[in-house]
Amino acid sequence: MEIRYANHPAEVKTFDTQKLREHFLIEKLFVPDTLTLYYTHVDRFIIGGAVPVNKTVKLEADPKTIGAATFLERREVGIINVGGKGSITVDGTVYELDSKDCLYIGLGAKDVTFASQDPANPAKFYLNSTPAHKTYPTVKAAISEATPQHLGSITNSNERTIYKYIHTGGIRSCQLVMGMTLLKPGNMWNTMPCHTHNRRSEVYFYFDMPEDGVVFHLMGEPQETRHIVVRNEQAVISPSWSIHSGVGTSNYTFIWGMAGENQTFEDMDMVNMKDLL
Repeated sequence: MEIRYANHPAEVKTFDTQKLREHFLIEKLFVPDTLTLYYTHVDRFIIGGAVPVNKTVKLEADPKTIGAATFLERREVGIINVGGKGSITVDGTVYELDSKDCLYIGLGAKDVTFASQDPANPAKFYLNSTPAHKTYPTVKAAISEATPQHLGSITNSNERTIYKYIHTGGIRSCQLVMGMTLLKPGNMWNTMPCHTHNRRSEVYFYFDMPEDGVVFHLMGEPQETRHIVVRNEQAVISPSWSIHSGVGTSNYTFIWGMAGENQTFEDMDMVNMKDLL
C-alpha cells in the first residue's frame, strides 16, 4: 500500500508539476489479478482498485500498515464496478455487480473477495474506504435504482447527471459519501462554478475517457489554482482547502468520494468566478 501524506496549502504553492502529481495524482489503479491500494492521511482515505481476471482477488492489507487484523475491522468501504460484469463475496454472500453498480460494505466484515464473470471482459472494482465507528448493513445499489439528478446546461458545457449511492438519503454509512457523475456528449466541464468544503475532503476518479483523452483537473486554493493532467482511470486526492473542478477534451464519467465531519452533500463553500486566480 502506497502512503500519501497531507500537505499544507502554503507548501503546495511551491510545488512544480512533478511534485503535484507525486502528492495528489493516483496514476495506476487497475492491475490484472491484483489489489492496488493507496492510503492518504487526508481524512485517512484508502483508494484502491481490484481487477480479477484469472483468479479471485481478496480485500486485504498488511496488518502492520492498517493496525488491524482485517481490512474492515475499523473501516467501511464503497465499491463501484467500472468494468465488465463481476461479483463481490462478503462473508459468504455473493453480490452480482454490472457496470456502474455500487456495493457498500460496513464495519466488521471479515472476508471480501472480487471475481469477474468473463476473464476476457473483467470487472474493474474501484473502492473508497474510510474509518468507521458503527456497523451499517452491506447494501448493493444498481445504477438503475439510484435517483438521477440532472444539472448544468449545454450552454455552459456542463450538462450532466449525478447518481448518489452512499449518502444520507440512500445507502447509510458512518462518514463515507460516494456517487458518480456522467457528462453528456458535447459537455466537458464538471463542478464549475467551483467550491471548497473545509469540513470534508474528496477523491475524484475519472474514467470512460478515450485513449488520447485528458482531463485538466483544477486544484489549489481559489486564489492559487494549479492543474493536473489526468488520463483514463486515474484519480486525484482533493484536500478540504482545494477546489476540485475539471475540463476534458471530451465528455467523461467520474466517481466522487467524500469523507469528513459530516455527510451533507450541499455543504459547500462556493467560489465566485471573479475571485478565481
